[in-house]
Amino acid sequence: MKPSYINDEFFSRLETLALSLRTNLAGFFGGKHLVRTYGQTVEFADYREYMLGDDIRRIDWNLYSRFEKYFLKLFTDERQMHVQIFLDCSASMGKANPAKAAYAVAVAAALGFLAVHNMDKVSYKLIKGNVAEDPIGTIVGKNTFFRAIGDLEKIEFEDEADIAEAVVNTPTGTNDGLTVIISDFLTEFSWEKAVDFLVYKKRQILLVQTLTPEELDPLYSGRVNLLDAEARDMTDERNMKLRITRGMLAAYDEAMRDFLDGIRSFCASRGADHILVDTSKPIETMLFGELLKAGIME
Repeated sequence: MKPSYINDEFFSRLETLALSLRTNLAGFFGGKHLVRTYGQTVEFADYREYMLGDDIRRIDWNLYSRFEKYFLKLFTDERQMHVQIFLDCSASMGKANPAKAAYAVAVAAALGFLAVHNMDKVSYKLIKGNVAEDPIGTIVGKNTFFRAIGDLEKIEFEDEADIAEAVVNTPTGTNDGLTVIISDFLTEFSWEKAVDFLVYKKRQILLVQTLTPEELDPLYSGRVNLLDAEARDMTDERNMKLRITRGMLAAYDEAMRDFLDGIRSFCASRGADHILVDTSKPIETMLFGELLKAGIME
């Protein structure tokens, strides 16, 4: 039986949270995100002088009676954003470690719930090979979300995933919301092209990197057989027989630090957010800690 974090108690703990998106994003009318442009809500924002062509129905006649000048009332504008969640469904994300897969699915479910709770649209893109499958479609509202969320727990994690190709070839709106990529980024394929594409599309970007304690700090010693989860068969050259020494563990630790620093540096240079998730920690630590620190949640 596959492990699962998703239940009523899990979602109830998210009720008090909300996704925090940049206020200069565009989007559809009818959401809850305040943007810097002025719109048609009932919440007053400011005044400005009347200009030829403005709607005379918005003139404040009380101010005219005092100053004998025409001023328009301006109101806040609220928009509905589209939250895109790309989930890496490669073998390294859970074929040999179902708990890692369940953790990644729970993160995807939590972010999707926060989107619909905030009156936003959400869509799940499952990266398999070089394509992003969309088995659920666009979700609007909690009722639709809860009917669809069970499909996420049926995902099979296998083979490889080309994140860049999958993201670039997925229809994506411009400047209308948040794109999340959930992956361990342990891949031979380049993923940076996906971030550059999303920057070009003026999306807000969040990379959620999920790694197990064994991946972050392996404790192997002696002679071991290392089998790549994404290897085609036992003869694949990525499978290795090694004698693990302290020197090799130190080299791995240094390589992992360089790997993580490289992702953080690249994301910072593109204005994207990156958080690292250790799957041994409670998922609430990620939600209430890392996302809050990154400014993605409030």
